[in-house]
Amino acid sequence: MHTNHYFLRQLAPALTERLRGYRVASCFSQEKDELIVGLLNETGAELWLKAQLGAAFPALALPETFHRARQNSVDLLPELLGRTVARVEAWPQDRVLQFTFVEDAATLVFKLYGPRPNAIFRPAPGAPAQLFHQRYATDADLVPALAPTPLVIGEAGKLPPALADLPARFLREQRGYDPAPAALKQQLATELLAELENPAHFYIIYLDGRTRLSLVPLGEVLETLPGTDPVGALRRFVPLALARRALETERRQLRQLLTRRADEASTSAHLAGQRLHALAHEAGYRRRADLIMANLHAIAPNAAQVEVVDFYTNEPVVIKLKPLEKPQRTAENLYRKAKNQQIEERQLQTRVADRETEALQAMELLEELDNQPTLAELRGLRAWRKLHALDPTPLAKAATELPFKVFEDQGFTILVGRNAQNNDLLTQKYAHKDDLWLHAKDVSGSHVVIRHRAGQPVPEPVVEHAAQLAGWYSKRQHDSLCPVTVTPKKFVRKPKGSLPGQVLVERERVVLVVPGNPFDK
Repeated sequence: MHTNHYFLRQLAPALTERLRGYRVASCFSQEKDELIVGLLNETGAELWLKAQLGAAFPALALPETFHRARQNSVDLLPELLGRTVARVEAWPQDRVLQFTFVEDAATLVFKLYGPRPNAIFRPAPGAPAQLFHQRYATDADLVPALAPTPLVIGEAGKLPPALADLPARFLREQRGYDPAPAALKQQLATELLAELENPAHFYIIYLDGRTRLSLVPLGEVLETLPGTDPVGALRRFVPLALARRALETERRQLRQLLTRRADEASTSAHLAGQRLHALAHEAGYRRRADLIMANLHAIAPNAAQVEVVDFYTNEPVVIKLKPLEKPQRTAENLYRKAKNQQIEERQLQTRVADRETEALQAMELLEELDNQPTLAELRGLRAWRKLHALDPTPLAKAATELPFKVFEDQGFTILVGRNAQNNDLLTQKYAHKDDLWLHAKDVSGSHVVIRHRAGQPVPEPVVEHAAQLAGWYSKRQHDSLCPVTVTPKKFVRKPKGSLPGQVLVERERVVLVVPGNPFDK
């Protein structure tokens, strides 16, 4: 709230009293987004104005002393030098502070908007404006409002923007604003406005992970300062906020990191649990295979389906068949799928347990982050982060679970797409240009990728096994032999406007394999 209108209107007359008669002796910048104005009076007393005009923390600081660096220092606004301060004003209901000078009624305006702060110097009324941030060209036309807008409560009790976030939050949390009737809401807002215009105290508070200057007590009150000294409050607040900023930034990042980790782990455990429940309650592959084998005598040649009595439930069921495939072969495939399903169930059980543990650990770390006193200092926080392997760099690079079928063969990873969209994801996003790419020739099927290993050519047995997978997960699954395209991924491209999964291969070699899953043992 150090840039809010209600604080600036207290600061402006205090600065006028303090600066009247001071003339500008220097104006320069020695860091990005920083403007320093040095002022002297007739006795040689100095006063410094340091404007921080970065979007992260716009502020006016009033350091008692300042030592200009010998290097990396640039003089700015030469026409401002030698001018004498006449008065300081806050624009009506705006986050703008204006310094007016005796000579030619020149003005130096500090626009303290959070996203786009700036300084605008005008040597005389009507003269072209000189901007500190040239990229905000429209600031040259910035003018104050003609008159303050009366405080009006909007529909559904909506508070006007001029009250800003802290006073509005104070009204809701400590004055019972939301449940109050309309007339009482207007009264509460008007009473608070009177307090803001003549505050008894300024408060340095810690709220939502940030140190802030407030005209109302909210959150954790770190210091209470007299409302008669806004200059002193600003001098106390800005250095303190800057000193705590690195700590608060890292705490916010850690909180976001742990919250995201807990949410992702909980979601993953929930989805795996749902899949596990579905597998446990649906008629499995083994049951259908048992029913086919038990009723071979009742299945007509080339039948597309057969109705039998399920001896598990004593209910009639219809089992779909492939007319061009013998029932024994269908049952064999179903038994193999049943075995894979058992493997999937074990993997899902492990995943649920692991993800629930991960979510619990993240929640425990969040609680520790809030309650451990040693984490209130930057050094302690960084040591704790390192202890729990929460450094942002490795976490950002940590590999997530791959959304593909994954096989390992002689140290090489083989990835298989699950559907057309998943094929695009594998080929376009995950595959490296030096990976080997495989696909059953001239039919639809899964994209298969063999991850390359630096300095190690892919052995032919690994290529053959990956080709078998490409044939197995394609329309040629039941062919006796399947031709499979093999090429480095860099020769595979996706034409603009093509359907999901469709690609063009520029160079290829073809291998013939028997479709199958060589890893299904």
